[in-house]
Amino acid sequence: MSPSDTTPRYSVPGLGVRQGGRAIGLLQPRLHALNDLALTLKHVHWNVVGPNFIAVHEMLDPQTAAVRSMADGTAERISALGGEPRGTPGVIVSERDWDDYSVGRADALAHLGALDLVYSGVIKDHRSAAAKVASIDPVTEDLLIGHLRSLEQFQWFIRAHLENSSGILIQAGASSEAEAAEATAPVRKTTSKKTTGTKRAAKKATSVKRTR
Repeated sequence: MSPSDTTPRYSVPGLGVRQGGRAIGLLQPRLHALNDLALTLKHVHWNVVGPNFIAVHEMLDPQTAAVRSMADGTAERISALGGEPRGTPGVIVSERDWDDYSVGRADALAHLGALDLVYSGVIKDHRSAAAKVASIDPVTEDLLIGHLRSLEQFQWFIRAHLENSSGILIQAGASSEAEAAEATAPVRKTTSKKTTGTKRAAKKATSVKRTR
């Protein structure tokens, strides 16, 4: 089977090869997206810095493991349908329609703002694929719905760090990862100023105590 032809020579019982091919054609881009997401999450895990480093660093490892498991399940479903799952780096890069994650070493809020956009893209496309495959293969639809349940929960974990008391995301309206990361800057500066003020107050109190 060539990359451009997803019609298998056989498929699961009760599903014709054309239907199987359509399901495979919807699943392959999802496999690319999940493999890319797993690598992106690990990239952030390695490059996050700042006061919230350990919280975000440790939050992302279970997400990475879960997304890798989703990718594995997607690839195995493609194989079960009679297809050929493609997961090499070169194929992912040549067939994806998005650019690499653009944030390098940065603080937690900057990365979380950018990751929110990443998750939004993956979830939106997953929902679209689930809707399209619903009339073709309910088993594949169920697989994608299971992914969505976890992906949307992971995005909630991320958004909980970005939401203010009014229920507004601080990076709302950003159209790129760089913009989303930059939108968190005022919050980071405010937090830094408060921390500095607290340190100065503590230093003053210590100084007073010593003079007594």
